[in-house]
Amino acid sequence: MMKINKYIYWVLSIFLLTLYSCSTDTDGSAKLLKKVVETSAQGTVGTTLFTYNGTEIVSIEGAQKRTDFTYTDGLITKSVTLNKTYQLIETIEYSYLEGKLVEAESLGNYRINYIYNSDKTVSYQKFTIGSGNQEVKEFHGTLYFENENLIKEERIFDNTASGVLSKYSVSFDYDSKHNPLYNILGYKKLLEYNEGISSNNSLISTVITSVSKDNQITSSANFYKSSFKYDLDNYPTEQVSENAIATNGNVGYLKSEYFY
Repeated sequence: MMKINKYIYWVLSIFLLTLYSCSTDTDGSAKLLKKVVETSAQGTVGTTLFTYNGTEIVSIEGAQKRTDFTYTDGLITKSVTLNKTYQLIETIEYSYLEGKLVEAESLGNYRINYIYNSDKTVSYQKFTIGSGNQEVKEFHGTLYFENENLIKEERIFDNTASGVLSKYSVSFDYDSKHNPLYNILGYKKLLEYNEGISSNNSLISTVITSVSKDNQITSSANFYKSSFKYDLDNYPTEQVSENAIATNGNVGYLKSEYFY
């Protein structure tokens, strides 16, 4: 009887483990984006491929360029972007402190540093790098987060004419579904990737720019809207955007199809 009970317990354990594994596979927790196909208003089609090692992103490759990623202890510490003739476009190195990004440096081009505030905002400064490695402060700003989503970015430009104040802000409204990039290990720590690091998908982004001089203020506002279709795991399978900029440079209506 004891042997039979042990056998039943073993079979039941295997069954429960299998059931749990199946439920985990279908709840979307480990789904990784493999391909994006973009179609512009002009009918131009562009395909972007994503390659992984487990949940680490190895490369993102489009029609014009490819970006390769390097990890150290589960954090993305370098990205190298090449064109299709394998000529270097850009190398970015990432530095962390206690698992938080504190600096992103595009070698020979710019440097961004980040400070984490007690109110859960993140302050940043961007410096361009000129000849002789001379740094010029280009702008500074603040990132605002809520429910693991970047909801607003405010920016003030520093490299302007005397007496000119130039500002830029962008706010994001999200759905409650899964961002297809969020499961990539370490990706959400790359703060310069904007709403792409957020947990959900941006439905509306509002960009406001203003310039003031001699008490005269000029401002403009642009709205960018997207609509999504989802699979059974609440991951997007299709996105239609207005006034979007595709990876191939086309501007206007854009349909993106997602494959996992």
